[in-house]
Amino acid sequence: MTMNLVIVESPTKSKTIEKFLGKNYKVTASMGHLRDLPKSTFGVDVEHDFEPKYINIRGKGDLIKELKTLAKKADKVYLATDPDREGEAISWHLAHILDLEDQKSCRIEFHEITNTAVKDAIKHPRSIDMDMVNAQQARRILDRIVGYELSPLLWRKVRKGLSAGRVQSVAVKIVADRDREIEAFVPEEYWTLNAKLRENAKAPIFEAEAVKYKGKKLELKNAEEAHAAESALAKAHYIVNKAERKERKRHPVPPFTTSNLQQEANKKLNFSAKKTMMVAQQLYEGVSLGKASVGLITYMRTDSVRLADVAIDEIRAYIKNNLGNEYCSPKPNHYSAKKNAQDAHESIRPTSVLRTPEEIAKYLTVDQLKLYTLIWKRAVASQMSDAVYDMTTLLIDADDYQLRATGSILRFQGFLALNSKLSDEEKDTTVPYIEVGKELVLHKLLPAEQHFTEPPAHFTEATLIKELEEKGIGRPSTYAPTIVTIISRGYVVKEGKKLLITDLGNQTTDMLTQYFTGLIDIPFSATMEADLDMIAEEKANWVEVLRKFYTPFMRDVKRFEEECPALPPAPPEVSDVKCEKCGAMMVIKEGRFGKFLACPNFPNCRNAKPIVKKIGVACPHCGGEVIERKTKTGKLFYGCERYPECDFTTWDLPLKETCLQCGSMLVEHTERNGRKSKFCSNPECKNARPVRAAAASKQEATLSAAAKTTRTTRAGKTTKK
Repeated sequence: MTMNLVIVESPTKSKTIEKFLGKNYKVTASMGHLRDLPKSTFGVDVEHDFEPKYINIRGKGDLIKELKTLAKKADKVYLATDPDREGEAISWHLAHILDLEDQKSCRIEFHEITNTAVKDAIKHPRSIDMDMVNAQQARRILDRIVGYELSPLLWRKVRKGLSAGRVQSVAVKIVADRDREIEAFVPEEYWTLNAKLRENAKAPIFEAEAVKYKGKKLELKNAEEAHAAESALAKAHYIVNKAERKERKRHPVPPFTTSNLQQEANKKLNFSAKKTMMVAQQLYEGVSLGKASVGLITYMRTDSVRLADVAIDEIRAYIKNNLGNEYCSPKPNHYSAKKNAQDAHESIRPTSVLRTPEEIAKYLTVDQLKLYTLIWKRAVASQMSDAVYDMTTLLIDADDYQLRATGSILRFQGFLALNSKLSDEEKDTTVPYIEVGKELVLHKLLPAEQHFTEPPAHFTEATLIKELEEKGIGRPSTYAPTIVTIISRGYVVKEGKKLLITDLGNQTTDMLTQYFTGLIDIPFSATMEADLDMIAEEKANWVEVLRKFYTPFMRDVKRFEEECPALPPAPPEVSDVKCEKCGAMMVIKEGRFGKFLACPNFPNCRNAKPIVKKIGVACPHCGGEVIERKTKTGKLFYGCERYPECDFTTWDLPLKETCLQCGSMLVEHTERNGRKSKFCSNPECKNARPVRAAAASKQEATLSAAAKTTRTTRAGKTTKK
C-alpha cells in the first residue's frame, strides 16, 4: 500500500489534516524548527559570505530520528509548513535533514486548513522557494549579529540580562520618545462657547458652537476673552448665513491583516498581541466541531486585505439570504493593500462564513469565540453596503461672530447592522434644516467652558503596533514577540493598557542613540525591512544586504566598547520591612519572577520573601488578610493570605462594604470598557453578578488552579511619570 508522508509544524494541525487525507497518508509534526544557529558560538562565517553554520537543535534528536525513519518508508514526502518565510525555511531545513532527493515537488502550501484546500495543495506541489528562505536567513543572521555582538556589551555597560535588536531597540526608542514628549508637554488654556438656538418658540432646540470672530478662527485663550465673547453673544442677532443638507456615506473597512487584528483585539477584547496570536493559531490549526476538526480561519500572518473570489461569493450570498439584498454592496468590495505589504496570501477570514459564531459557540472556549466573532464580523462587513447618514450643517452669523451647528442622522445602517450597539460616532444628533436668511432665537447661552490642550497619549500595545507598521519597522509576525521582549527585559512596563518607559529603557535608548545611529534610526530600520522584502522578491542579494549592514555596525560596536563608560550599579531600594532573622532592613531586589524582599546581609543571611500587597479587606471565610495575587500569565486575582488553609479567591476586587440583601461582602467588577460595578460576592444572592453557568464553572476551575500554582504577587515595577 502506498504511504505518503506529510510534515507540518504542529501536532494540532497534523491531527486535523490527517482526517482529510485518509489511510494512504501519514501526517506528523516537526514541532517548529529542527536546525538553527548554535547558542554557544557565533555560528556565522563572515569571511565566507556570512555562511551560517546550522546545527540540529538540542533535544530534537529523537524527533529527527523518527522523521528520518518515516521518510525512508514513504513513497512521497510533502513539506507542509506554514505559508510564510519562516515556514519556507523550516521546509528547507527539513529537506536537508531528510536528504530529500526530489526537492522540486516536495513543498505544498495552503492558507486554510479545510478539506478542499489541503487536497488541492497535494495536487500542486512545488519546489522550495529559495528567495523566501534567503530572506529568512538574512533576518536570522542580522538578529544573530546584533544579539551576539551588542547584548554582551549591554551586560557589561548597564546590567546583566539585557538584549538589543533591530526591532526591539527601535520599539523601545519609540516608547521613550513618546513618554519624553508627554513629560515635556506644557498644556495651553483655551475656552469654548456654545449656544442653544431655535427658529421660533415652538421649534426644536439645537446647539451651535462659536467658531469665528470677524472672519477668522475664534481663539479664546483666557477667561477674560471668553467672558467678553459671552457678553457679545448674549445680545447678538442670530441669522442663518449658510444651510447645507447632504448625504454622507461611511464605507466598511477591509478584512483583518495581522497587525490590525492585534490592534482591534487589544482595543475591543483587551487581548495582548501575544494572546491574540495564540488564540488565532488555535482557530487556524483546527477546532473539533463534534465529529471532525476543521480550521476555522485562514492563515493569521498576513499583510493582505484581499479576499479569494470564492470567499467573496459565499459572504455575499450569506448577506443576501440572512440580512437582505439591500445590505449587500451592489458589487464586490475590493481593498488596496498598504505600501510594502506582502500579498502572498489572503486576509484573515473565516474558512466558511456559514459557520456563524452563534452556531459553533458551544465548541469554542470563551477567548476563541470572542476572537472568531471579531474576525467573522469584520469579513462579513467588508462586503456589506455603506452606512448612509443625512448631514445638516448650519453657519450662523451673530454680529461679529459665527457659529456652526452640525447634525447627523443614520438613515441606513448598512454594515453597521452587525454591531450589537452603535458607538457615539454613530448615534444621531439632530439639527433642523433652516433656510438662509432666517433669524433665530437664542434659547440659552451656555457658560463658557475652560479646557487645556492634552499631551499625546501613552502608547498601548494597539497603538505601538500601529506605529511600528506605519513606520515600516518589523513584520506583523514580529510585533507580539517584540512587545513581550521589551517588557520582560524591563525596558517598558505595562500599567493597565499603557506602555511606559522605565529608567532602564531610557538609559539604554540614550546609549544606543549615541553610539548606534544606524541600528536605532527609524528610517534606517525601515530600509532594512524593505531590503529583506526585496530578497524574498528576488530583487536583492542577501549576502550584499548583510555586508551593507555589518561593516558600519561593527565599527559602532568597537567605538561603543572603547568610549562608552559603564553605568554605576543602582543602589538597592530599602524597604520598611525588618529581617526577622538578623534585624536589618530588607531591600527590594528583582529576580526571574519579579521583585521580592531580600536581606542586605546576604550571603551571611539568606532570608528572602515575596512582597505582599494587602488591600485592607478581611477574608470573608476566615478573617485573614486578602492580598493581591497573579496567575502564571500575570492576570490579577485576589486570595486569602492563609492559603492553603483558606481557599478564598476572586477575580473581582473585594470591598469593605456588605450586601444590604444578604450581608455578604461586596466586590467591584471592572468591565472591558473600564466601567466599574458593585456586586454581591454570594453567587446565590440576587445582587450577585450574572454569569453564564459554563463560564462560572470555568472561572472557578481557573481560579482554583491559579491559587495552587502561583506565587504571592510581588510588587510591580515602577517608572517615573
